[in-house]
Amino acid sequence: AIALADVVILTTPPGFRPIHFEEAVKQGKHIFMEKPVATDPVGIRKVLAAAEVAKQKKLNVVVGLQRRYQNSYREMFQRKDMIGDITSAQAWWNNDGVWVRPRTPQQTEMEYQMRNWYYFVWLCGDHICEQHIHNIDVINWFKDGFPVKAQGMGGRQVRKGKDNGEIFDHHYVEYTYADGSILNSQCRHIPGTMSRVDEYLVGTKGTIKCDAGTIADHKGNVLYQFNLKTENNPYQTEHDELFAAIAKGEYKFWDAERGAKSTMTSIL
Repeated sequence: AIALADVVILTTPPGFRPIHFEEAVKQGKHIFMEKPVATDPVGIRKVLAAAEVAKQKKLNVVVGLQRRYQNSYREMFQRKDMIGDITSAQAWWNNDGVWVRPRTPQQTEMEYQMRNWYYFVWLCGDHICEQHIHNIDVINWFKDGFPVKAQGMGGRQVRKGKDNGEIFDHHYVEYTYADGSILNSQCRHIPGTMSRVDEYLVGTKGTIKCDAGTIADHKGNVLYQFNLKTENNPYQTEHDELFAAIAKGEYKFWDAERGAKSTMTSIL
């Protein structure tokens, strides 16, 4: 007997995600795919086209933007009206950086880039796309929309060596949404500087501090505090909910489209 797979898990370097997603949909599989879902606009278009086919086939798709599956974020999202209309936001992914895998004798350039995919834009989209997308996606989620324009800056301050490929080590981007509200977005991989991975939303009535799980008014009075002791493991929950939906014959997940649009936000 031949066992047929029901689910495909796409966790190879992001540069391959669009063609793998397209093929998995073609084969009629339910899908979990890690973020980002592409590294350029051509890949985004391919994912969006395949997402439409996935909808028609009623395939469940989960994208690894785990904040959408995290208890504290879900509770704050349900209560976001407490801060009124969101007028501005800040998002950070600032830390020391990630691994480098040294070159080995007789290694081809292609093998080296594949094993150090994080440092090459065609494979990862730069770290604003590979990591900071989490924070950007949170703002898109709470805003229920996507930026219409962006301007910013970035560069290489400490990642200057050949082993650091071609990506930047810092980015700052000012995103503007259709209603004129601004997201000030920063991500940085420089040792010895401020480390922060978080989101902060400002509304007409108050603020949301996402990592702290706190909603407050503009005088600092706490309106809601999530009990952080009851936090779940969102990396597990996203898989639990995917497999539960499949087992029950339910069709719930349209993550591919919003995952693609948040990925495009980071590419932008």
